[in-house]
Amino acid sequence: MIRYLILDVDGTLTDGGVYYDATGNELKKFAIKDGAGLVLARAAGIRTVICTGRESAAVRRRAADLKITDVYQNVSDKAAFLRDFMQQNGCDAQQVAYCGDDLNDLAAMALCGFVACPADAAPEVRAAADYVCPQAGGAGAVRGAVEAILRQDGRWQAAVQAAFGAKV
Repeated sequence: MIRYLILDVDGTLTDGGVYYDATGNELKKFAIKDGAGLVLARAAGIRTVICTGRESAAVRRRAADLKITDVYQNVSDKAAFLRDFMQQNGCDAQQVAYCGDDLNDLAAMALCGFVACPADAAPEVRAAADYVCPQAGGAGAVRGAVEAILRQDGRWQAAVQAAFGAKV
């Protein structure tokens, strides 16, 4: 059963664009649907971990909004990070899911029991994924990945009930 969801940011939680305002501040667009998916993951007992190769105040802000405390930025070797994380948390591959979109995610993906990617991920990533979300990065792909995980584990209905008080 999946206990951890490792998320890439650029191209997965966002559309992959880097935007700057007139003063040079970096802006990112996040999908509200992905936020709902992460609320569902938390309701099901899945710990979300952000692992990104870049540093961004917008990522820290979005993580805080979603109550994600495991935020790792400037990670140059995601596979090494993930091996250490799994060892420190006493988990094995079958308890870890990964959602990413590009070649720098492939080595880390290979360490996980379930791999999802956005519809617009690199072809090599789509080929390695267990589930290709119908949504693009930054357009609900993470919510799609969470739904796939929860349906596969039989936790979908209980998570929706716990998170939103709705029966599905």
